[in-house]
Amino acid sequence: MKKALEHLRVLDLSRIFAGPWATQNLADLGAHVIKVERPGRGDDTRAWGPPFLKDTEGQDTTNSSYFMSVNRGKHSITLDISTPEGQDIIRELAKEVDVVVENYKVGTLKRYGLDYESLRAVNPRLVYCSITGFGQTGPYAPLPGYDFVFQGMSGLMSLTGKPDSVPGGGPMKFGVAITDLSTGMYAAFAIMAAIEHRHISGQGQHIDLSLLDCSVSLTSYMSMNYFLSGKIPQRMGNVHSNIVPYQVFRCKQGDIITAVGNDSQFADMCQAMGKPEIAQDERFKRNFDRVRNRDVLEPLIQELLMQRTMLEWVDIFEQHNVPCGPIYTIDQVFEDQQVKHRGLKADLNHEIGVPVPSVLNPIRLSGTPVELERSAPTLGSSTERVLKEDLGLTESQIAGLREKGII
Repeated sequence: MKKALEHLRVLDLSRIFAGPWATQNLADLGAHVIKVERPGRGDDTRAWGPPFLKDTEGQDTTNSSYFMSVNRGKHSITLDISTPEGQDIIRELAKEVDVVVENYKVGTLKRYGLDYESLRAVNPRLVYCSITGFGQTGPYAPLPGYDFVFQGMSGLMSLTGKPDSVPGGGPMKFGVAITDLSTGMYAAFAIMAAIEHRHISGQGQHIDLSLLDCSVSLTSYMSMNYFLSGKIPQRMGNVHSNIVPYQVFRCKQGDIITAVGNDSQFADMCQAMGKPEIAQDERFKRNFDRVRNRDVLEPLIQELLMQRTMLEWVDIFEQHNVPCGPIYTIDQVFEDQQVKHRGLKADLNHEIGVPVPSVLNPIRLSGTPVELERSAPTLGSSTERVLKEDLGLTESQIAGLREKGII
């Protein structure tokens, strides 16, 4: 059975996270992704450990868990693109691929003759995706940028964490690089949109993606709240600005998340707690009443939930169709029966001969299912094969490039 994107060829000039996350998603769906890395060193994230993958002898390799989390299924080649010979090889590869993804600082690849306009001249159908901190235009365009910075600049950290008025209050970053992750997802989506447009027009195009733009987009309804009310949203910890009770409550043992999204679910919750009359109270009947009177309602619920353990309440709420859930640690996540049923963890083959446990792609396609076969590549493992098969270079030409340190 064919994979959804196995007809696409991608030249991945990106490093670190956002770009590799985009191209990994394309590789998961079957695209042939050629990852270009620096000779001898490779992507910076290869060294972002420990932990590192251990070989068959139990010794650390140069494959960090971080690198392997965003580069599975790709083919690694080493190439010094700062040299004329390296640039020539990129141009030749660009003639044969559908997509180029890069995340160099604005202007860097133009100096090398590898920017969109230069590569479009050799392949008008090329979809060229540039990922930068601030975008290709504007006063900040030349500046570098990292996920943590944009979590702050976008306003996300002003929304995340406990209020300043309580112990431990203050801005808090996400537990994962949410700006990189979201930018990578936007990139994959934008690339497929450009490919679809190419089917009609026959022409490729340039995609300008900014981590700042993508992180601001994640403020979503909180920005809309501000636009419509004029009030600046504040950090609220684990409660929701627009829905009550949509938050974390302490139980006799453990904590529980309640995600009550409408009035009927709230009535079910009150029934489950043995207090149906609360749902009939005019202060709490409708969601906007509950939002306005949350300071009264939340202590009532908290007192009731302290009478049982988290696991007991999860069981009771589920029987009453009340949306709820436990707060897991990572090890508990992969012991959950639903997570196991969905197969979100599996071992992938690695080139050094050891299995690599991986979090699998969540996309489920009925006709072209995602079938992952390989973990992330070792540095330069596909260099010779790509140069021979894709560009037709001879053994002596490849040896010459290696002798000069170009590959």
